[in-house]
Amino acid sequence: MRCPICKKEIVREGNPCVPFCSERCKLIDLDNWLSGRYRISTPITSGEESETTLADETPETEHDA
Repeated sequence: MRCPICKKEIVREGNPCVPFCSERCKLIDLDNWLSGRYRISTPITSGEESETTLADETPETEHDA
């Protein structure tokens, strides 16, 4: 198994930082998440797209004051 940050070969037994090789790589990964360098995105499906379009095209109703 390799560290996802530095790509060094890691030993699982006795390593409290698994899947990372060290505390340093573990903290680098945490910083990447906190600073927004990692993103999870999903493409818009046709169902989601049509719902968004309908919501945008719905006319607003006027309320009597």
